[in-house]
Amino acid sequence: MTSLVLLVSFALGGIVHDGPDPVLFYPLVEQDLVDGTLKSRFGPDVQGVSGLGFAPIEKGGGCTFDASSDVLIARSHATLGTALPVESMTVSAWVAVDEPQSWGGVMSCLVDNASLEKGWVLGYDQNHFYFGLSTVGADDGDGLMTYLKGTTRYDCGRMYHVVGTYDGDQAVLYVNGREEARTSFQSGPILYPDSTVVSLGAYRDSNEFNRHVGRLSDVRVYDLAADASWILGQFKDNESRAGLPAHLGTPAPISDEIDWLVPPVLQFPTEASMGLIFETTRPVTGAVHFGADSEFGRQVTISEPAMLVEVLMDGLNAGSSYFYQVDLVDDMGRPLVSDVLSFQTAASRGVPVTFALLSDTQDNPEVCSTLATHIWDQRPGFIIHPGDLTGTGSLKGDWTEEFFPGMNGLLSRVAMYPVLGNHEQDARHYYRYFSLPEPEYFYRFSQGDADFFMIDTNRTVAPGSEQYSWLDSALADSNARWKFVVHHHPPYSSDENDYGDTWRGQGRRGDLRIRPLTQLYDRHGVDLVLNGHIHSYERTWPISGGRVVDDGGVIYTITGGGGGGLEAPGPTRPDFNNTLRTGHHYCMIRINGRTLEFFAYDLQNRLFDHMSIRKSD
Repeated sequence: MTSLVLLVSFALGGIVHDGPDPVLFYPLVEQDLVDGTLKSRFGPDVQGVSGLGFAPIEKGGGCTFDASSDVLIARSHATLGTALPVESMTVSAWVAVDEPQSWGGVMSCLVDNASLEKGWVLGYDQNHFYFGLSTVGADDGDGLMTYLKGTTRYDCGRMYHVVGTYDGDQAVLYVNGREEARTSFQSGPILYPDSTVVSLGAYRDSNEFNRHVGRLSDVRVYDLAADASWILGQFKDNESRAGLPAHLGTPAPISDEIDWLVPPVLQFPTEASMGLIFETTRPVTGAVHFGADSEFGRQVTISEPAMLVEVLMDGLNAGSSYFYQVDLVDDMGRPLVSDVLSFQTAASRGVPVTFALLSDTQDNPEVCSTLATHIWDQRPGFIIHPGDLTGTGSLKGDWTEEFFPGMNGLLSRVAMYPVLGNHEQDARHYYRYFSLPEPEYFYRFSQGDADFFMIDTNRTVAPGSEQYSWLDSALADSNARWKFVVHHHPPYSSDENDYGDTWRGQGRRGDLRIRPLTQLYDRHGVDLVLNGHIHSYERTWPISGGRVVDDGGVIYTITGGGGGGLEAPGPTRPDFNNTLRTGHHYCMIRINGRTLEFFAYDLQNRLFDHMSIRKSD
């Protein structure tokens, strides 16, 4: 039997480290991530890392992983040579789970294909942590994993210290310093496959890639088996981490009751499909039934228990109405069933369309809900949102307790096409709750005779940038009669102080970072540019070449009155301004062939602005 780890404490890079040295050690602190490379204390640095963030220290700290995270330590474990344990091992990590899944991974080096199971993994299922291991001496044929499952039912968003050990005879699982499972079924050297990946923050082999969504910190692998006193000491040394959420708005613990956390939200309609996302308080299975009437006739089955679910209803007809119902059951057999709801697929060319425009809803569900009710009363085909959906996009509660409660009655029946505002902070919640074409922060779509080009102006849009080049090409490629560009920041604005204090001097009258895009709008015949950011209403005269024109030109609108704190215009009126109004509001745009009508309504649903455009061609 291999000797157990001795307790010898010393400081290593600000982290308490107990000798002997680990063979792999990733502290997962912010300073270790440099230009896409994750630095190790022991073992190889990891290049090409993506999808990582970091939680505040005062909230428990840790590196945040999401559904896009990819930390591949080695494409083949064989390249690590003696860095992997053989006769005995310890794998230790601080972990918080945000999204339970049947096969969640903290760290893995395994193949799991039917009867071929080799290697090891530290991970979790829907409720508990586990340690899986395959060895040469087990009486299970040519390699089957033995999984030790803990007894602690973890709470989502809370940090736990999880350790798996193997000394050649016994495998043991510890959670928060306490032994929770033990087996002697496996014995002898660890049985590795011929080749497999070594992955951090995932349960991963050649045909499975289940990404961890949550936090990880202080991940270590030793080629010795730690004893119980070392493990307890590690837990005690860092006990302040335990139980702390990553930030306000982290997912609540799995509830004892089954309910919606995010009721059904329609996603990115096309002429042939409609997506759907919802989130529940407990893992669920079930089905989404859909069809041309309330008898449905078709369904998408949800067979794998999950809390955040995305489905696609496809094989649909363009510009058509459909009905759907979400029918779920949790792990205790309790049902969760939505109302019978409806949606409309995207319209094809030549078909009139009506859509709503609402921006800067931020953290005001009361106003947002009122405006959403007014919008639903007008039955739009879809919604455009030019950004700042939430007050703080990195806080889950801003989505689940403010934005979706304010918008649910609408978004369960009318799909919304959003862009990122500055308040989203490019946070993973935006990408989790909205399913958009890659790369998601910019994309395009068509509805009727209109093409829409959605841009993220939090990133650079200067000439030569990725989005500038894409937009130039996409606009040139469009044969639509009507062209709309949507982004958060306005190139023209009468606001009093966002672009210089107009009460003390001359302001910039808009975001100068965005102005170069207007050259593309002029060149490619864009009709309207839809912006937010400023919490007021503004519509410009047609503008071309940076000057107001009375023939042709591009009209710019700011419709940031969806809920954010209201703002006012400066003391003087710039020549490009046509109409201004302070107050919460929404807009409706209707297109029929060569005719476009634009309407703006206040919080009391009173019309306060109207524009009509008639094209000659």
